[in-house]
Amino acid sequence: MLGTEIVRRLEARGATVTSASRRTSVDLATGEGLEAALRGAECVVHAATHRLRYRRVDLDGTRNMIKILARWSSPPHLIYVSIVGCDRIPQRYYRVKHACELVLERSKLPVTVVRATQFHTLITEIASAVTLGPLAFVPRGMSFQPCDHRWIAAELADVALGSAPSGYQRATDRAGPELISLAEAVGLLRAKEGKPVPRLITLPAKGETLKAFEAGADLPDADAKIGGSSFREFLEW
Repeated sequence: MLGTEIVRRLEARGATVTSASRRTSVDLATGEGLEAALRGAECVVHAATHRLRYRRVDLDGTRNMIKILARWSSPPHLIYVSIVGCDRIPQRYYRVKHACELVLERSKLPVTVVRATQFHTLITEIASAVTLGPLAFVPRGMSFQPCDHRWIAAELADVALGSAPSGYQRATDRAGPELISLAEAVGLLRAKEGKPVPRLITLPAKGETLKAFEAGADLPDADAKIGGSSFREFLEW
């Protein structure tokens, strides 16, 4: 979803873009076809991920890319898309995203890491998942400041067309304009579907991951760049 939108944004600004995925016979996890896909690029936007095979695809795939680019005398600018709070939330997927950042930092390649908050589409999935008929089971204190993936794509296009760093850098985090609780998201989604708001069952924040969310570990810091549509505006489209 994000990769397709990035391609559109870059092509609209006159860039020559090549998509690399398993659809084009490039397998990031195994490295098959990867070097040929990277060759000749001035900038690589690494938006590949997998919700289940994240260690294989995200981490091993990032290492495969680093091994190839580290051999080149003039490697391209590598932009990696990460998640706000991935270093503060002890959930496995988040830990792997942070591990990818760390291996990129040690690579000595020209790298820009751009962290974004969760996309609106993910919040709708979570809100749907916790709702069972007339009830919604909501962990206590869980809130988000989600963003529109189309805005993030435009931001990544700006970074891609800008100057490459001499080494590793973290860009300013990106986040949407609205702080919203999961309970509010559930109500808004049901209203959009024309269904009654479910009765909320608040669950204790058990486990380190839910406690991190309760503490706001997924929320952006004060210096984050804010933009794009709010979750409410997203649901109106």
